Amino acid sequence: MKILVIGGGGREHALAWKLAQSPRCTKLYAAPGNPGIAQVAQCVPIGSDDIDGLLKFAKAEKIDLTVVGPERPLIAGIVDRFEAAGLRIFGPGKEAAQVEGSKAWSKAVMSHSAVPTAEFRAFTRMAEALHYIDNHEEPLVVKASGEAAGKGVFVCKTQDEARRAVEIIMKEKAFGPSGDAVVIEERLTGEEASILALVDDANIYMLESSQDHKAAFDNDQGPNTGGMGAYSPAPVVTDAIQAQIDREILVPMVHGMKTEGAPYRGLLYAGVMVTAGGPKTLEFNARFGDPECQPIMMRLKSDLVEVLEAVLDNRLDQITLEWDPRPALCVVMASGGYPDKYEKGKEITGLAEAGAMKDVVVFHAGTKAEGGKIFTDGGRVLGVTAIGQDITQARDRAYEAINAIHFHHAHWRTDIAAKAIRRLA
Repeated sequence: MKILVIGGGGREHALAWKLAQSPRCTKLYAAPGNPGIAQVAQCVPIGSDDIDGLLKFAKAEKIDLTVVGPERPLIAGIVDRFEAAGLRIFGPGKEAAQVEGSKAWSKAVMSHSAVPTAEFRAFTRMAEALHYIDNHEEPLVVKASGEAAGKGVFVCKTQDEARRAVEIIMKEKAFGPSGDAVVIEERLTGEEASILALVDDANIYMLESSQDHKAAFDNDQGPNTGGMGAYSPAPVVTDAIQAQIDREILVPMVHGMKTEGAPYRGLLYAGVMVTAGGPKTLEFNARFGDPECQPIMMRLKSDLVEVLEAVLDNRLDQITLEWDPRPALCVVMASGGYPDKYEKGKEITGLAEAGAMKDVVVFHAGTKAEGGKIFTDGGRVLGVTAIGQDITQARDRAYEAINAIHFHHAHWRTDIAAKAIRRLA
């Protein structure tokens, strides 16, 4: 079958890498793809936001299955457009993608559905948001309501920090129209986990747990990013916690969206804080996490094509996923200055050496090819991912591979999975 992957980041490289292994995949395309994806798929120069261009290509090439990586085309309604044209596509429709496209809408559904989450208020007027902050001295989290590639969240220790966050989002429009509304909520304490679940019209199937590292620097310091590394499984998610998340978060949220006229089908991502009082929801996303997708795809032994088709055919209850029991870990190599200003066009060396290491895959995120060489072309450049007998070995392999790769002003966190290692000690 012919398959099209939409997107060009690390998540999409991991999805393409896994899809290419399926015996059912006869031809794999990626739009726009990247130099890493080009090793397993034919890249076509169509942007992931160009829904008209993507639809035209899918029709012309008679694509059998389209897999959407990033959130923006989902929020824009690409699934509805493809399905109206009789094409099979994996992802939620436009109404359901509001779960990521509007944090205010998502939080309202959580509230109506009794999904445990932080207390919150949503605002469309900056003056009202600032007044609310003036009357709340406890630590707050300020979020752009719209999608912001994981960067529109400000964890604030003081009222001044919260006020400044509102100004950045609503006055300075750092995230464009995504900041037309803000959500302000109480700051939860605990340990975060990423819960990814497949959802069809009648079933929910949780994937193996993972944990993302959002902050730019070691010890969770610095501004939030799109993710600086991830590992799977996350020891903080015990069997009991996993059952609780399924029962108290996923089931009522999926039911709540259906009640709201936005039935969900696709991959639902729940960002969860495991607090002393149990798991509470931080946010929902409408697609695979990035970089969580990278270690999860390395651990998945089942045929991804079969998995995605089971969702589309509403037969999730008929499949059982097989997993490599060994943990996997991804470390993001970023451009100097990310998530703020950074330079592009720096030559990358050592990719072949790192990729040849045992149980290591270097997923490309922000790269470009010119004259037979690879250069940086984004903030998050590479997702160096390794699998090991235990999380320590996976970590050591990933960092060994990183040491073989070089580009000007590269930076990465050195403490990915430190929480897991401490918890398992």
